[in-house]
Amino acid sequence: MDNLSRRLLQASCAVALTAAVAAPAAAQSTRKDLKTGNKFFEQENYRAALPYYEKVLAKDPNNAKALFNAGISYMSFDKEKASDYIYKAQKLKPKVDKSVEYWLGRVDHLNYNFDEAIAHFQAYNVTLKKNDSRKEELAQLIQHSKNAKVQFNSPKDIFVKNLGPTINSQYSEHSPVISSDDKLLLYTSRGENVTGAAGKTSDKKNKSVAADGEYYEDIFEAKRIDDENWEKPRSLSGVLNGKGHDASTQLFDNDTKLLMYRNDNNGDIFVSDKTGGDWTAPKPLDANINSKSYEGDAYITADGLTLYFATGKYSEDGTLDLYYSTRVAGGDFGPAKSMGGNINTKYDDDSPYISKDGKTLYFSSRGHNTMGGYDIFKSEFDESTRRWGQAQNMGYPINTPDDDSYYRLSPDGSYAYLSSYRIGGYGEKDIYTINYIKNATIQGKVFSSKDSTTVIPGVELVFSGAQADKTALSFRDVTKPDGAYQVAVLSGRTYQVAVSKDGKNIETQEFPVPVSTNDSTTITKNFYINYVDTTANSMFASKNIYFDTDKYKLRPESITNLNEISQILIANPGVNISVEGHCDSRNTDEYNMVLGQNRAEAAYNYLKKQGVADTRMTTVSYGERRPAAPNDSPENMQLNRRAEFKVVMKEGETMPALNNGATGTMPASTDSTGTTTTTTTAAPLNPGKSKVKTADGTKVKTKVDEDSDKVKVKTKSATGDTKTTTKDGELDGKAKDASGEKTKIKAKN
Repeated sequence: MDNLSRRLLQASCAVALTAAVAAPAAAQSTRKDLKTGNKFFEQENYRAALPYYEKVLAKDPNNAKALFNAGISYMSFDKEKASDYIYKAQKLKPKVDKSVEYWLGRVDHLNYNFDEAIAHFQAYNVTLKKNDSRKEELAQLIQHSKNAKVQFNSPKDIFVKNLGPTINSQYSEHSPVISSDDKLLLYTSRGENVTGAAGKTSDKKNKSVAADGEYYEDIFEAKRIDDENWEKPRSLSGVLNGKGHDASTQLFDNDTKLLMYRNDNNGDIFVSDKTGGDWTAPKPLDANINSKSYEGDAYITADGLTLYFATGKYSEDGTLDLYYSTRVAGGDFGPAKSMGGNINTKYDDDSPYISKDGKTLYFSSRGHNTMGGYDIFKSEFDESTRRWGQAQNMGYPINTPDDDSYYRLSPDGSYAYLSSYRIGGYGEKDIYTINYIKNATIQGKVFSSKDSTTVIPGVELVFSGAQADKTALSFRDVTKPDGAYQVAVLSGRTYQVAVSKDGKNIETQEFPVPVSTNDSTTITKNFYINYVDTTANSMFASKNIYFDTDKYKLRPESITNLNEISQILIANPGVNISVEGHCDSRNTDEYNMVLGQNRAEAAYNYLKKQGVADTRMTTVSYGERRPAAPNDSPENMQLNRRAEFKVVMKEGETMPALNNGATGTMPASTDSTGTTTTTTTAAPLNPGKSKVKTADGTKVKTKVDEDSDKVKVKTKSATGDTKTTTKDGELDGKAKDASGEKTKIKAKN
């Protein structure tokens, strides 16, 4: 508790004691409980004080002073209840205490009500005289609330998880230390299982109870069962745990040595060796490390030659700063050196931890731009200046408005442990893990909801969401010929999935993606949409043919598709098609326009040999301008090296029904009245001019000379325009994309 809080508590207690003496005789029992509660309250023994205040409130629910003191007492155990009690006390009695505005600011800050906290701190500040030393501390608290508001409004995509009730209790757990194989956890607890905790905390003769009414800290160890569970912890031997506070700090030297804290000599750093499965009696480090002041936490490098530690020795007011000391192998540690102004502040700086490569320092501080209490900071070592860089706040939700400390990376560096008191915990400080949220692969197929079995190719899926800081996220894929899609999205959020086909939105679905803390999570999600392809193009949707990189030679498997297409066209003499060539993005736009045309011509020439009249077909190249999938993987690039076949129509015509390729005449259709009609079909492309439109809206104008030795084709679509002339086997053309960029193409068949 800070100095301002302590002075305010003492003043508040004096008022409470006076009030208790003046109470009427009829409330003797209540007065006695209030007096006892105030006595523990004055000693900052809040756990002991609370039962007496609750007794008073059970008899007198509107006792403002009991509510006020109980609210302050609850701040270490239940932030929300603390707020409720103090606010109720003020409502019942606005001047319940001179410091009520201060405490309202404190509880509002802890409960993330930062604007309200600032207002209460400012209101309390007005009541103080100009030269009151508390004004400086209030200015710091106001700045904490401002800092917290900034950090809270720009959160990181981080997953914070409580280690659970096997490790954490209603008491304080902190100082997590993990073994090198990540299977053993050492930590510090003030829980009911500490050595000698059989007696009650209210028993003054209980030697395991500290002055604040809680058990002394002990070191515990727990073995990992799996990623989520731990075996029941055990307190380490009485040799390791002393009579007062003992805390774990670091396992090192292949887990055979333990750095630890004991509150001997105002608090010193010790080391213990593990022999025969147990720990030896701890020995204090030398006088260059330990002093008559408080030394609380330390970290030693892997080579054992440099020690980073926190000490109050060198500050005028006993606040902690970070220092380091070096030694030669087998020798004692040398004189301590400060870690510099980028790390140390006039407030407490504690809990150092160095990354394996020695380049990043993690530490806790009450200074810098903390959100309140201790925050976790990091600093990078500058090799050129041989100094540690400016401290950076690790941000929310690693840090909170309350104390956050003892940040320790897992052995593989993929996640971290820390100790924190945050809303939703088991009480006081708990141990948490910190994971950066990773991508999850979402895969599946898109089916027609009509029968739930028909796959739909060419469906665009756009997953739209937001990062923790509200930055927009968008991930896209287009279903393949088998209806399959795959996207890698940032996990731990709900996405709006827009489903569209041929540029038209079909529907939008909501899809929650759970948190993934590794990059190997795969989730299967199939979409069932209200879409049925009623166009003649559905007959050709699965007939695309594919090409090798930089090639336009037909593959053996392409021949099968082309034979099927030729059978369909021969069976349907009124149907005309556009053969469209496409490429991936490996080469230049100009080159790909030529390559795309060559691919279209390869399919065109084969169909012509199979008996399809050349006047029924036209070719067009889109180069790399109409990708079926992003060009971000070999698989997707293969999908883009293709030729597609689209039915074309004269302006104003409807799409004809197709014979499936068997011999016979065009089928008749029956309308809803039962009348049988014959479908109108498109006319062949004869010499002369024609104007047609593909199913996706592309307009195609064709001019064929009388002797058919010269063909001009113009296309116009949302993605760009092309103009090509084919004569005597030579192609000459121009293309312009949607942005206005122009490309000239020339090729020989």
